[in-house]
Amino acid sequence: MAELTTVARPYAKAAFQVALEDNALNDWSRMLALAAAITGQERVQLLLQAPALTSEQVAESFIDICGDELNDKGKNYVRLLAENKRIALLAEIARIYENLRAQQEKSLDVEVLTPYEISQEVADKLAAALKTRLQREVKLATRTDQSLIGGAVVRAGDMVIDSSVRGKLAKLTESINS
Repeated sequence: MAELTTVARPYAKAAFQVALEDNALNDWSRMLALAAAITGQERVQLLLQAPALTSEQVAESFIDICGDELNDKGKNYVRLLAENKRIALLAEIARIYENLRAQQEKSLDVEVLTPYEISQEVADKLAAALKTRLQREVKLATRTDQSLIGGAVVRAGDMVIDSSVRGKLAKLTESINS
């Protein structure tokens, strides 16, 4: 995983720089997400691994599959990836690109797990509190997980705040056993 990230990072940064210069962050997000989804298809993976095809043939076939969804710079980007045999990294490139975009826009996707549905009013208050604490724009998504019993689990990037009853019971059990 770390090796994939290391190899994909310069390509993601390059795409991000082009998108930033062209004021086209949304377009590049859309193009990379589509290309990443396409590379996940079994038939496309077979195409990418076909030893009889040149990098130009792979690139043009991939561009044909994408249809009109890629602009000229997106097509050139695919050609560059094919030339360097890196098209298979598109999912990782898209993930890194979205992280760079979130940092640029000072936004953060936050997931809140609760054992029951929370009202929009509570969600808004939580989003406002997290925005203040994290000093970023917060995109809040809520899910229910009845196994939590009570409380909530908040995931924001690599930060996890576990104030669920289940989490507290697990900590109590751990402290008793040690």
